[in-house]
Amino acid sequence: MAGNSSTARNDFFKELKPPCVAINNLTVRAPDKKAAAKDLTAVVENLYAVLNKQISSDASVLDEKLAEYVFFPLSNILRNQQQYPIRLIELTIGCLRILIQHGWKSKIYSELSQQLLIFLTFVIGGVPGQEKKKDRIPEETELEALRTLTSLIKVVGSSLTGSASLVDAKAVPTLGHAVSIILDSITDGRTPDIQFEALRTLDALVAAIRDQGALATFLPGLVSSLSRLLTLPAALKTQRRVLIGGINTLKDVLTKVIGDIKVMGIMTKQTTDGDEQSEGKVLTPAWLKATTSKIKLALASVLKMRNTDSEEVRVALERLCITLLDECHQSLVECTSILVETAMILADEEGEKSVLETSLTDLARIYPELGDAIKTTVYNWVTSLPRLAQSSDEKVKQQAIQNLIKGQHFITTLQVDSSILEDSLAASLRDSATALVLASKPSTMTELPPDAIELNMEMVQRDGSSIFPPVLIAQETERSTRTALLDLLSNVGSISQRGKLAADLLNYVQESTGPSQVASYWMAFEMVKASLAHPSDLDDFLDLSLVSGTADESELILQEIYTFSVTVLDSQTETEEVDWRLQAIALEVATFAASRMKEGFRPELIDILYPITTLLGSGISKLRDHAIISLNSIASSCGYSNVTGLIIDNVDYMVNSVSLRLNTFDISPASTQVLRMMVRLTGPRLIPYLDDVIASIFAALDNYHGYPLFVESLFSVLTEVVQQGSQSDHLLLTEAKASATDHKKRSRPVVTIEEVNDTLSGVIERREKRRQEDVEVEEIEHHPGRPWKSAEAENETSEETDESNTEVEKPPPPKTPTFKILARITDLTQHYLTSPTPTLRKSLLDLLATVCPALSPDEEAFLPLVNSVWPVLVERLYDPEPFVVISACKALGTLCQSAGDFLNTRIKTEWWDNLGKWCRKVKADATQSRGKAKSKAGARSDEQDHGLLIPIRTRDGIEGKEASSRAVVETVPSAGLGRFAQAAQVWEAVQELLVAVASFVQLDDDVLDQILALLAEALATDAPARAALQAVDPDAVWLLMYERGLAEPMDRPVLDGVDFVDLWNA
Repeated sequence: MAGNSSTARNDFFKELKPPCVAINNLTVRAPDKKAAAKDLTAVVENLYAVLNKQISSDASVLDEKLAEYVFFPLSNILRNQQQYPIRLIELTIGCLRILIQHGWKSKIYSELSQQLLIFLTFVIGGVPGQEKKKDRIPEETELEALRTLTSLIKVVGSSLTGSASLVDAKAVPTLGHAVSIILDSITDGRTPDIQFEALRTLDALVAAIRDQGALATFLPGLVSSLSRLLTLPAALKTQRRVLIGGINTLKDVLTKVIGDIKVMGIMTKQTTDGDEQSEGKVLTPAWLKATTSKIKLALASVLKMRNTDSEEVRVALERLCITLLDECHQSLVECTSILVETAMILADEEGEKSVLETSLTDLARIYPELGDAIKTTVYNWVTSLPRLAQSSDEKVKQQAIQNLIKGQHFITTLQVDSSILEDSLAASLRDSATALVLASKPSTMTELPPDAIELNMEMVQRDGSSIFPPVLIAQETERSTRTALLDLLSNVGSISQRGKLAADLLNYVQESTGPSQVASYWMAFEMVKASLAHPSDLDDFLDLSLVSGTADESELILQEIYTFSVTVLDSQTETEEVDWRLQAIALEVATFAASRMKEGFRPELIDILYPITTLLGSGISKLRDHAIISLNSIASSCGYSNVTGLIIDNVDYMVNSVSLRLNTFDISPASTQVLRMMVRLTGPRLIPYLDDVIASIFAALDNYHGYPLFVESLFSVLTEVVQQGSQSDHLLLTEAKASATDHKKRSRPVVTIEEVNDTLSGVIERREKRRQEDVEVEEIEHHPGRPWKSAEAENETSEETDESNTEVEKPPPPKTPTFKILARITDLTQHYLTSPTPTLRKSLLDLLATVCPALSPDEEAFLPLVNSVWPVLVERLYDPEPFVVISACKALGTLCQSAGDFLNTRIKTEWWDNLGKWCRKVKADATQSRGKAKSKAGARSDEQDHGLLIPIRTRDGIEGKEASSRAVVETVPSAGLGRFAQAAQVWEAVQELLVAVASFVQLDDDVLDQILALLAEALATDAPARAALQAVDPDAVWLLMYERGLAEPMDRPVLDGVDFVDLWNA
């Protein structure tokens, strides 16, 4: 083994000898050192490579003797360093680092170490007293010098002699200069590598100096420089590894200099020795007191980095606080509060802690005064939370809430009891949440009046999200703040403490109003929800409900919150305005209660189903969305497949609620809205249950018929009933459906010669048969061939015959409940078609247009309704409002389609009285409304009139017939801008009415001729109208169109033996 070592050493020496000899020759014998610098740099670089190679393979070969051998030629370079390039100096320093670290080690001479210390400090910081230039040496050279200095200090401090030589009286100035240079490199280093290496150098220096007095002398400068490095905002520009290194260095410096073990003697003498005994000493009680006060200021600035985003820096700061609280517990007692607060902020409860790693909780169990400090810190956080919640910076709010969450964790873990803290926590939470609610910017949400909301039941029945959107603190920028607050409410204290806080908040809710009431209500609910959703870990192993009643207490508080929520939901019908946020939270409470009780919640539907359903008609979109989600969730929780099933199964509760309000005249837009919603949501199935409600509506109409808006809202419900009832499969009995009559007029078939012959043959046969029957009449019987009956028997026989011939008429089949309701509504419309509100008149006319086709199959019940409605319906044709007239035309057309010839006499009478004149006036108004369009196109029409021909087919082919521009224009009555005028729209509706009258009602010829004259211009372009009128009288339609040049002439008939007159050429 020794032989191998000797061989390796000899081989290494052989490698070292040539470059060392070359270096010596170039440095000593070269006449021009600058000229030899290039060759010298190459040789030193070769030497540096040889040393690195050997260190990488076997560092033990390099001993102090070889180090002396190599150092001798290198010392010549160091003596004349000013004459050589900086690159050569850098390589030389690198060689020195290897010689110090692996060659001399702890055996380095004291004089040599002092010389090297001076040399390296001069390289790094320059000569003292001279102006320091920023780029005096390259960054790489400075970094290499710091590495060499670190190695030098380590090897010197590894021995007692070397450590003592550092603080020798003669070496103190050199050491002081070295410390200053190192601290400057830490704070003002040009690169992060230089700063980080300087921190390593300082760590080595602190470890090397074993004299407490010397360390105490340097402590103020060390702490000051490190605090400069770690103080904001300069720390934000520093690399993370440098910050972590600075924190660890500060921790090592403080624990080594003023650790409890190090200054225990000073603290003992503080009360026994006087000032006279301390004269001439560094480590005195006065020094300790002054030092700790300065350290407190430095720590206050350094610990501001606790809010940084870097996890590594936060961990390093936490370890700094824990270490100082543990090892400097007595000496830094003045810093306890700030250290405890920072350690609590930086604590990571979710992270995995090592068993061997001390935590703040462990220290609090060891030192009771730390527990008091924790309690004081939490109290300060609690009292300052409302103030911080008013900040405009969301990060400040979130940080304050997160701090309080961690504080509550320590309070719970250490089982700290404080009634003052609990009382202040409830008030602080209430005030903080109120401040957050007030600071939250309201959304740009427009509130619509209840009668402007059109309930869309597809929205209720959709499969949407079952999670309620946030009501409070709902802005996107406030999401993190809301999440943090919910986390705080879920983790504040134990379950019993949360229950107590929730009870206190609920008591406050019942006595307050405004935003604070809303905020307290929401927090109480969230606390109870968290208590019931996340039981303590101990509950998984032990059942303590019989002892403490924790679960029962939470359930009782939930029941109180639910009771208050029902009150809030019911209060929406009162005159005073209720904050919609209270109602939204009440919906969440009811939904949560349903999710816990499942099907056991069904009896509660008696109280809450109607109020929740009423909110579907709210003018606030967010409240409507809450109501939709609540209905869907409650339906699912109670075991219903959808909301329709929920309402159908509880329709009696709903109907009773509406009927009760109608009977007590407690009628609001919400009542009619919810009834409309029920009818639309459930469809025709609900209508048979509404007979009492319809009766209440009729009674309300009788009592409040003078209030147009109220009447209109009630008729909106009746309109919805009609629309849904018309779609019912159970509206009519099977017999009534089978007896439905189609009143549309059909074209009469053309009779052929064969059919005429058959008809005549049939007549002749019937006449001959009748003649033969008259000839073969039997002779009259003179006497009966049976005995005479008695008079009594004869009378009885005649009575039996009369009874047999007279059959008792069967009563008509009963009407269905839906039919009865629709018939009553239809009959009621006649009294309100004269309402002063145009929209109500239009709504009733649309109602009639919907209900007539549904009731028409049962003519026995329908025709009397037609007789009742007819007078007021016809009067609506002459309404001053055009849109009412249009609806009246549609309703009357539908009535003609449903009643048919029943209206023959009524149409005829009305036509000669008013209808005919009115139709002509409407047509004239429509023609006049097109006058402006014609005048604007006058110049063009003059050019277009010349040579305008209409192709007409004749026997001789196609001929052109000249037509006037007026005839052409009138054939397209809706051309131009006039088609959008009210007069044009009314005339279009009148044309549809006239076509319906002619198509479904048997009219006299003179009435039909006037209708055809009115529709003459439209027949050329309106194919459906032309076909409908041709089915009634095709000859009259053709003749009318031919007279206006709109139809081709007929071909002259051809028949053997008959010569027809040529009418066209006559």
